[in-house]
Amino acid sequence: MTDLAKRYGESLYDLAAEEHLEKQLLEELDCAVKCIFDEPAYVKLLSTPSVPKKERTALLDEALGGQMHPYTVNFAKLLCEQGAIRELPGCARAYRVRYNEAHGILEVSAVSAVPLSDAAREKLTEKLRAKTGKEIDLTVKVDPAVLGGIRLDLAGTRLDGTVSRRLEELRSEISGAVL
Repeated sequence: MTDLAKRYGESLYDLAAEEHLEKQLLEELDCAVKCIFDEPAYVKLLSTPSVPKKERTALLDEALGGQMHPYTVNFAKLLCEQGAIRELPGCARAYRVRYNEAHGILEVSAVSAVPLSDAAREKLTEKLRAKTGKEIDLTVKVDPAVLGGIRLDLAGTRLDGTVSRRLEELRSEISGAVL
């Protein structure tokens, strides 16, 4: 995330917090990112300096206006006017980080070899909630390369209980063994 994205995203969060719109704008920012960035040609058009700013911002009004709070629409238009619409995902990320800090939410990414059942997801979430004392926003990904077990990424820390990591450790031990 760039400094600009961090500064703009945090500023938008501060405004939203003053107006008690934090959750609404969080959801709208995610939606705006998806709407705009799902179509690369649209992003390119919004980023093209030869297209007048008025036309580019009118496109954003047409796409987002009426569906989203004026703060969200105006924020996207401001980025477009500044030639920084490509920073919107970073701004949304910075906003989410501030939102999570303010609401005691910890983002956790779990990677397993097979999809986790609903019961396993709930059990993992409850264990993490009990250990951290925070609400858990759990994202689960499947990667057959881990072979088994689970890898957790939370707050800059990686907890790796996968079979692939254990095999790496065994290889390392074997290769370092003196015969």
